[in-house]
Amino acid sequence: MTIRAFKDIHPQLGKDVYIDDMALLLGDVHIGDDSSVWPFTVVRGDVNQIRIGMRSNIQDNCVIHVTHDSYYQPDGFATHIGDEVTVGHQVILHGCQIKDRCLIGMGAIIMDNVVIESETIIGAGSLITEGKNLQGGYLWVGRPARRVRELTAEERQRLEYSAHHYVRLKNQHLSSR
Repeated sequence: MTIRAFKDIHPQLGKDVYIDDMALLLGDVHIGDDSSVWPFTVVRGDVNQIRIGMRSNIQDNCVIHVTHDSYYQPDGFATHIGDEVTVGHQVILHGCQIKDRCLIGMGAIIMDNVVIESETIIGAGSLITEGKNLQGGYLWVGRPARRVRELTAEERQRLEYSAHHYVRLKNQHLSSR
């Protein structure tokens, strides 16, 4: 794994975190207990902070980045990912907030100043444009994404199941190191 400081700010890892050998963490990044970052993912907190909660998983080929402080955007936008969040393969998260127990489908793009409320599913390939606040408890799909329907009780249970599946999987990987 590549874990690098930037301007003397080092990534911080909680207990039992799995970072794949082919992933990159850079700068002001904090990852909570029992979370995982999978191959070819870049988590780049060089110009603002990235916070990933507990039992969250960032799957293969994701890019997690931020927006810097500037005249045009005072304070910039950090990226905050809550607890028990599943981020599918090839997702781009940029300067946004993902609250607890969400699933971000493969290939989705979530742009600056977006807030995704808890217990939300973002469909594969969806685009969430800048500044949107997505109500929790719904399935959102499309480019740009639109609210399709309320999540079923089973889908809500699967959000937690997905997070816990990745905790078990990362534990298997950690034990084989």
